Amino acid sequence: MSSPTLVVTGATGFVGRHLVRVAHDAGYRVWAVGREAAAPAEIAAYLHEYSEADLTREWPVDAAVDAVIHLAGLAAVGPSFDAPQRYLEANSRMVTTMCEAILAAGHPTRLLAVSSGAVYAPRPDGAALAESSPTGATSPYAVAKLLVEAQAAYYAHRGLDIAVARPFNHIGPGQEPGFIVPDLTRALRALGEREELHVGNLDTARDYTDVRDVARAYVAIVQADRRADAIYNVASGASRTGREILTAICESLGRPVPPLVVDSARLRPGDPERITGSAERLRAEFRWAPGIDWRQSIAEFVASDAAGDDR
Repeated sequence: MSSPTLVVTGATGFVGRHLVRVAHDAGYRVWAVGREAAAPAEIAAYLHEYSEADLTREWPVDAAVDAVIHLAGLAAVGPSFDAPQRYLEANSRMVTTMCEAILAAGHPTRLLAVSSGAVYAPRPDGAALAESSPTGATSPYAVAKLLVEAQAAYYAHRGLDIAVARPFNHIGPGQEPGFIVPDLTRALRALGEREELHVGNLDTARDYTDVRDVARAYVAIVQADRRADAIYNVASGASRTGREILTAICESLGRPVPPLVVDSARLRPGDPERITGSAERLRAEFRWAPGIDWRQSIAEFVASDAAGDDR
């Protein structure tokens, strides 16, 4: 009996590169889809197939496959404010293109659409957010993800076997700038010994999970014989402040925390003090739990970033 085939869209991104490895190790033949002309060398050995495609225009998979994990899409909250319609159109069109093609193919295929913990309305008390917590359209990014979730529900009604994952913040080796760990790491590396570090609000706390644990959660959902629910949070269940993150980065760099200056231009009005996710549903049903401590994730990012700088 041949191994099942899993398609990973957005396979060349931060999460996708880790997911490809995790899925390969779980016994899947991995078919990666990305925007690059060829698969990056670091994941090529884990792939059965690779397709270059613009998923807003075409679905490149022309064979029957067992599962799809859909990561592709415009990501990050901040940039979505500058291009709200682009976020809505691109993220929604990809789902339509993919799901219509899979429906037309007629082969039983399990799908996982990756949404975001950013779709939740923050709780003033900072209590953990569960799948039943109210959602909120707090950014164009969140609106786009809620639209993707609505499409998933529609295609489930059309007969597709489709679930939604809502991951909270990711960290780990290979993360690109634009997120707290890489941005602080590179700012610290560029900082002189007695210089001040300009920062935003480091007192807010967020729920961080290592990207490899997130990838394991996605594979667990598509691998299961059956599911009890349609939506699953992926989260650690604990929040860390920006100051804790900064301290861990400094420890990994072997330097003290520098003097800090709060830059008002980096502050986000109304930014919630604490956001924590509850992944109890995922834990109970699939026995998933984070296996990599957040400090280890940061140390491995710092090491991988240094190696990248040296290449």
